[in-house]
Amino acid sequence: MNLLQHKKGRAFLVFALYLSEGAPIGFIWWALPTILRDKQIDIESITSITALLVLPWVFKFIWAPLVDMFRNQRFGFKTWIFFSQLIMAASFIPLVFISPVTHLSVWIVCLFIHSMAAATQDVSIDAMVINTVVKEERGILNGYMQAGMLTGRSVFGGGALMMVQAIGLQFVMLLMIGSICLTLTILLFVREPAFVKTPVDRFKNLMNNLSLSFSSKNTWLVILFAMTSAAAFEVAGGLAGPFLKDLDISKEQIGFFFFIPVVALMLFGGLMGGWLSDHRNRKKSVGRFLIGFVFFVILLGVMRLSGNINAPFFYYLGFSGMYLFVGMFTASSYALFMDQTNPKIGATQFSTYMAATNGCEAWTIWLAGKITGLWDYSEAFLIFGLVSLISLIVLRFIKKEVH
Repeated sequence: MNLLQHKKGRAFLVFALYLSEGAPIGFIWWALPTILRDKQIDIESITSITALLVLPWVFKFIWAPLVDMFRNQRFGFKTWIFFSQLIMAASFIPLVFISPVTHLSVWIVCLFIHSMAAATQDVSIDAMVINTVVKEERGILNGYMQAGMLTGRSVFGGGALMMVQAIGLQFVMLLMIGSICLTLTILLFVREPAFVKTPVDRFKNLMNNLSLSFSSKNTWLVILFAMTSAAAFEVAGGLAGPFLKDLDISKEQIGFFFFIPVVALMLFGGLMGGWLSDHRNRKKSVGRFLIGFVFFVILLGVMRLSGNINAPFFYYLGFSGMYLFVGMFTASSYALFMDQTNPKIGATQFSTYMAATNGCEAWTIWLAGKITGLWDYSEAFLIFGLVSLISLIVLRFIKKEVH
């Protein structure tokens, strides 16, 4: 059985691979900061640790060319995924036996190694999909990818906080190691197409395609779009917790909102948006979904600015609408980025686009914090809603596909 040969098999494969990737990310980005804060670790240290662990995802495009170049008939994307996941699981083993309070430096080193391996796994999965899946199926597969990622984040992000209370941190780490190792067995049912080239030919092929792709104006338009299009929801999502807390909503209620409703809305939105973008014009779908989440971000800003609406219910509705369209936009825009990727350098070029989306998160959240401190949440929501709308001009000039 070869999962890559069947539509349902491909959906199951990317869901499972992204679940094993999303579980540790949910723990590192959502659960760990809360656990450290509960152990009286200062905020500056926690945010510094989080920023450090994000770096491999921002700069993964630097070593992505290795994934494109160092593969042959026996050593393909599947092998890159296998060894990446092996390192991901191994890096967690020492953490089963030591406390993050008494051995924080060891935790940081192990988690950084894990993040490097996870980012490499992500590069390899995306490159394999780009090289083996037809354009008409990329949208729905990105929906399944996001579903797997969100499921992993939900269980080992918000869910981990509840599990730690019941079974302890050590057993949570063991469960994550188990989830990663279980996915390794799925790779036994993956057979990649033959890829036979000499090392010299692979290097020449890589350099020629890099030169061709990155000398194209279209490539830089896609990067610019990735750097700006998600500005509105990155800011609204990044400030959602403090925003709701300032409405005197309890942290338990906020936690539940992100644990179940938000994940469910993004999961449903991702599957629906991916399917629609496969069966409609991709660029138009991306643009419409972008307008959808911008509408709700601006609505949230206007409600806050008016000062007449204080009932949490209306803000919950606003954020719910936003996250539904975020799921639709994420799946369809990632499929668009795949359409804009040369399969011969799939790992390198697509990783560059994804690094740009991570860059969008970094610069918008940083600037939004300054704006919110100077004025209020409403101004930040309105300003970055405008930034996302302006990115539609860039989208207009992007080609439908490059191959």
